Amino acid sequence: MLERTELGERVILVHPGIGSTPDPERAAELTQLARAAGADCVGALEATRSVPDPGLFVGSGKAAELRDLVVARDAELVVFDHALSPAQQRNLERAIQCRVVDRTGLILDIFAQRARSFEGKLQVELAQLRHLATRLVRGWTHLERQKGGIGLRGPGETQLETDRRLLDKRIGVLQRRLARIAAQRDQGRRARRKAELPAVALVGYTNAGKSTLFNRLTAAGVHQADQLFATLDPTLRRLVLANGQTVVLADTVGFVNDLPHELIAAFRATLEETRTADLMLHVVDAAAAARDRQIGDVEAVLEQIGASSVPQVQVFNKVELTDDPTPRLERGGDGLPARVWLSAAEGLGMALLRSAIAEHCQGAVTRRLVHLAPQEGRMRAWLFDNGQVRRDAEAAEGGWEMEVLIPRAALERLRRRDPGAAAVLERDATQRGRAAGQHR
Repeated sequence: MLERTELGERVILVHPGIGSTPDPERAAELTQLARAAGADCVGALEATRSVPDPGLFVGSGKAAELRDLVVARDAELVVFDHALSPAQQRNLERAIQCRVVDRTGLILDIFAQRARSFEGKLQVELAQLRHLATRLVRGWTHLERQKGGIGLRGPGETQLETDRRLLDKRIGVLQRRLARIAAQRDQGRRARRKAELPAVALVGYTNAGKSTLFNRLTAAGVHQADQLFATLDPTLRRLVLANGQTVVLADTVGFVNDLPHELIAAFRATLEETRTADLMLHVVDAAAAARDRQIGDVEAVLEQIGASSVPQVQVFNKVELTDDPTPRLERGGDGLPARVWLSAAEGLGMALLRSAIAEHCQGAVTRRLVHLAPQEGRMRAWLFDNGQVRRDAEAAEGGWEMEVLIPRAALERLRRRDPGAAAVLERDATQRGRAAGQHR
């Protein structure tokens, strides 16, 4: 069995083109992924084939060329910009006498480095174990020499003496732990639904600027950097809009071309925040050359997790890097905001985005101007518990004058439970309809 090196930082990148020449945009993205994993890219090799070679993927001639390049550059790792079968990966390692990682293994390694929360670490370990489970045939005994490197961090270092049975057992343990965490997340979502707080999820291609936008809107202080998968763990914050309405904003993991199925399965509980959202903000890098392809890749993942039917606003970020740097809002055929062009880094167009969010979410809220008599203190308490009180003043003749934003669902529950109490809100209501501009 091949002796694997302790570090995998000097990297050769292989860009295979199947049925066509390699895509330069995809090649550039692989370079970014490798650097995000901490690699030093010392060389690259292109290979064009009509169909992958079943044994070596690139064929024996290219494998020999790759081995010469590895020796010449003193490389410690070869990264393929394509998924490799376990047999192809083992055959390539024997042929070029160097460790080989495919695109899936590279992305899994980045996630292993970036996960910070307990849930995130469990999700990444589960994804890694599922990926490694098919690659342990005749390869398990070398793991005691494994110290780290791209594609090797995480479970490989803690499962040195296990066999296949224990591997399956560990996967079962992780699944049960994640199921408990998923139940806790669902309980939190039920509590937010009970409070009638609309949920808004940020989604988008990795490095499109989601975390920068999230920080700009909420001042949450989430880590942001100009690199792929800078943040993994989801963060939720309350956001108060210009009309006084409160929504819950969720920052989720970024997507990428050919996002590994293992990760989609492992992060399904996290991505549930997207599927159950009332509105999605699809953040797009407006200056990216591959902008349309990235939009398509995100839509494909949303389709996989069952979130394609959630109402969506496309947020074209980094507008300052485009030919037209003017922040603007564009509406769809239904008259609602469909696209917002802005710059999260420069703070341009934030008011337009807040307005778009409010307009999409305002149907869930009605505004009431209410006069309560002194004996109606219980109704006043109900308004504080179930609505957003924007003004609360003592009336000259006694009682209170109040301006309140009330979730329509809460108002309907009150009507069913206590029609008389609901009539109090209707009695003195001088302004009805949706909050912040009536839209029916």
